[in-house]
Amino acid sequence: MTGAADVAEVADLTSRMVAIDSVNPDLVPGAAGESEMAAFVSDRLRDAGLEVMVLEPVPGRPSVVGIARGRGGGRSLMLNAHLDTVGVAGMTDPHTPVVDGDRLYGRGAYDPKGSLAACMLAAARCRADDLRGDVIVAAVADEEYASLGTRTVLEHVRADYAIVAEQTGLGQVCVAHKGFAWMKVTTRGRAAHGSRADLGVDAIAHMGHVLTELGDLGERLSDRRHPLLGPATVHASLIAGGQELSSYPAGCTLELERRTLPGESRARVEDELRQLVDRCRLRLPDFEATVETSLWRTPFESSAESPIVAAVRRAAEARTGTRPEPFGKAGWMDSALLADAGTPAVVFGPGGDGAHALVEWVDLRDVAACADIYHEVARAICR
Repeated sequence: MTGAADVAEVADLTSRMVAIDSVNPDLVPGAAGESEMAAFVSDRLRDAGLEVMVLEPVPGRPSVVGIARGRGGGRSLMLNAHLDTVGVAGMTDPHTPVVDGDRLYGRGAYDPKGSLAACMLAAARCRADDLRGDVIVAAVADEEYASLGTRTVLEHVRADYAIVAEQTGLGQVCVAHKGFAWMKVTTRGRAAHGSRADLGVDAIAHMGHVLTELGDLGERLSDRRHPLLGPATVHASLIAGGQELSSYPAGCTLELERRTLPGESRARVEDELRQLVDRCRLRLPDFEATVETSLWRTPFESSAESPIVAAVRRAAEARTGTRPEPFGKAGWMDSALLADAGTPAVVFGPGGDGAHALVEWVDLRDVAACADIYHEVARAICR
């Protein structure tokens, strides 16, 4: 392992970014967004000698791409981390970074500004390595909501391999995560005065049958398991219907979330829900319903033997003395978008705690280790 990242440098860089409010405005209307963070990151990457471009498909939602350009003929590596954070309601001084021993506290310290600092420091060190391949930092907007940033970056830049710098605690390397579908079922009844059962059709009562079928589907999904991720799941998230107490409800809408496993296609998941509704239609007179998908995100899986996974595990073992074990995370990440674009990816980052919580911190020694590990992986992949 060449060199070693300085913990004081890591603390300073991460602190400067924690001090910048980059709450995602799609999560918190009117929030700051990524502009100030993007300006800070782009300036630091330019100062380090990287080629920088700022991509802003939506005003106020920029992403930054910094490239430590190789001399040519080598494989490229993308280090992907996001600029945005979740909200800060209930936190005390969320953008005042506090260092206590090896811990840095503040919103975004763990998710993922420490990881982003490690990516930036690693790429800067690659400038002196005379590598053949490019090392690319993708500091992306909107990961916490709709992944606008990574989707935009992939329209302009591709890499042979990628590390998504989310939190794994150094001792593990994430090679799989679930996908999800946000879906909607709308039942249609017939409005009528509450005294006229002969005229009304109750859309809410009909939705009750859908909910019963949904519970049965959940039971069946519990038998559909992945060795690292456990079972596929489905749950009812939001429901609304009716217009007033004295009327039969003309409509009811159920929004649900289906968490998917590698190998489950969008077509399969949508057909599953349509069949569920069809069973209700066969049983109930006057049953009418529609089904739609509002958002689909594919699951992710990478072979534990792939070159990028192997390179991360070797570099981590050389730096820490322990080879990280492959594992799966339930939550969705931008790694799926990279894999869908043909870029083999792995998820690896520092330890800490409090992602999306009221108290959030990152382990600064882990961030320094990640900077060294990312650097060593780049040297192995891009040589």
